[in-house]
Amino acid sequence: MLDLSEIQRIFNRSWQHTFGKKKLLMTAVILALCGVLVVFCRAIATYAGQWVAMSVTFLPVFLCAGILLSTGIMLIRIYHDEVKQKDVQMMEVFARSWEVVVGASYFAIPIILGYLLLWMVLGIFLLLRQIPGIGEFFAVILAFGPFLINLCILLLCLLSFVMLYLLTPILAFKGINRIKTVQLLIERTKRDVFSNIFLGAVAVLPLIFCLCLLSLSAFLTGSVCYACSEPWHHVLQWFFIMIPFTALLSPAVVFFFNFAAEAHVLIYKSAKKSSIV
Repeated sequence: MLDLSEIQRIFNRSWQHTFGKKKLLMTAVILALCGVLVVFCRAIATYAGQWVAMSVTFLPVFLCAGILLSTGIMLIRIYHDEVKQKDVQMMEVFARSWEVVVGASYFAIPIILGYLLLWMVLGIFLLLRQIPGIGEFFAVILAFGPFLINLCILLLCLLSFVMLYLLTPILAFKGINRIKTVQLLIERTKRDVFSNIFLGAVAVLPLIFCLCLLSLSAFLTGSVCYACSEPWHHVLQWFFIMIPFTALLSPAVVFFFNFAAEAHVLIYKSAKKSSIV
């Protein structure tokens, strides 16, 4: 059972180690690269059909999840050294972590392949709709198909977030051993579901708050862009908004991974205490 004072302690410690300049700079640069990918895909979606636009809307989410998974491993290992009050050298941490950092991105591949498969199946339903005479009949009768496909795509997005929260600390602390990693992930998922959900909500709360605030600010900025009459004007606007957007979002991302590491350790400590009792 979790102790509220213990949660308060790890929250405060995660927050205190969030604002390191080097960590924030590294995170901001990586988020900016992810932002460039998102803006590029949105530019393609502007000129593409509905089916292609859908692919370039969700595909960056899964690609960025793989990038953030590797980034989170670095951030957690740096945070571990900071908590132990060691002298942190980022290049040294990267030198002993690069194999794990590169290998971790492969965990996003099954999700990406699953999404591409769902996207292709959705394309079959769209083709059936274009059949002359009976296309609309198929669109009505088989409406449950696109509904279930879209639901599965949203669940894959949720799975990507859960992967960042649960898998990143395991890889950061244990390294890449696929069989052992899967076993630990299943064990962590089954162990104290309520605590995992509660601590996950605490970890993501600052991130959601920052995303809502920054997205609202970006929306208000876009609504007063009277000169944006051409689609490429909007693309350039998204690009230049993305730079401060990602910079201001980086503290929430650093805190998310700090707290994910603390939650991972806390869950296992609580499990050991309960097993002793």
